[in-house]
Amino acid sequence: MNPDSPMQLLGGLTAREFLRDYWQKKPLLIRQALPNFESPISPDELAGLALEEEIESRLVIEHGQQPWELRRGPFAEDEFNKLPERDWTLLVQAVDQFIPEVAELLENFRFLPSWRIDDVMISFAAPGGGVGPHYDNYDVFLLQAHGQRRWKIGQMCDADSPMLEHADLRILADFTQTDEWVLEPGDMLYLPPRLAHYGIAEDDCMTYSVGFRAPSAAEVLTHFTDFLSQFLTNEERYSDADIVPCSDPHQIQRDSLDRLKSLLNEHMNDERLLLTWFGQFMTEPRYPELIAGPELAEEDLLASLQDGAVLVRNPSSRLAWSEVDDDLLLFASGQSRLLPGNLRELLKLICSAESLHEGNLGQWLADDEGRNLLLQLVTQGSLEFADE
Repeated sequence: MNPDSPMQLLGGLTAREFLRDYWQKKPLLIRQALPNFESPISPDELAGLALEEEIESRLVIEHGQQPWELRRGPFAEDEFNKLPERDWTLLVQAVDQFIPEVAELLENFRFLPSWRIDDVMISFAAPGGGVGPHYDNYDVFLLQAHGQRRWKIGQMCDADSPMLEHADLRILADFTQTDEWVLEPGDMLYLPPRLAHYGIAEDDCMTYSVGFRAPSAAEVLTHFTDFLSQFLTNEERYSDADIVPCSDPHQIQRDSLDRLKSLLNEHMNDERLLLTWFGQFMTEPRYPELIAGPELAEEDLLASLQDGAVLVRNPSSRLAWSEVDDDLLLFASGQSRLLPGNLRELLKLICSAESLHEGNLGQWLADDEGRNLLLQLVTQGSLEFADE
């Protein structure tokens, strides 16, 4: 993808212009970002997904048993028949992991790192339906797929922004509107993090939300230090071998703090460990239970590929790679593996190809390390046979 080519998805902006002027800065309304867009899934099919145990779904009913009532799926089919005629919304998470045609939509966003994309959530709303004025701590593209939705844009928010008292939903108590648009099918709205917004269905409507992963500083510190602790021995401790006599035994001196910072910095500044943790963290699957591969011998995998078998990425898996000196790191669904630099093109193929087969794997099937890598990804569950 040429970052300097105008994109219809971005209203004629180039990827470079969009990232420079809008990404994480200000909203952008794009009329007919995907012209004549037709949703590959109908409202009834979306409701059907909400009946499934393994799929995360929610119902928000503005005038329910209490204001903004939240119900969590899976739902019984008759539950939808009892809903009011208006003012409710069904939200189904990670539809791209279950409907391949929805996953294909993400190909339009490859000007952004794939490991930053979280999922495609789809919402269906009856007339008047919405989830209240709120803000997200991540970027989101809102693609109108069916019907019309009125979007109201408000102020920038933060942790101090007042909220309504609600056990489950983060609804803003104050909403200062600055803009308002009605989106038709194919229209898309980009919103940066922390911008207040409020979507209200004009009629029966369906909206696709492409959300992004953005770990908080608290998550980074907590998870990275937990990861680091695996590599530290109990004997590595705070020490003060160069201590001098103190004038007040109750005072913590500045040099003590310097020693503590030195102990922390020694490990926190290890870029290789930081990269390993970050790659594993950002490729952790939303639903780890859906990542499971078969027991398989290398010769059986090779024989299957030679007989015409095709490997595809497990829809729930996440893949990324990076460089470490002359070596490579592959991140696959929360795990990592150090690999020699000569496998670079294979890693790029595994991460980007729609499918893997004897035709495009070619020489890699004759490479011991290449075959072993493919086997590990299949037995781990990040890759699977297409007929499965």
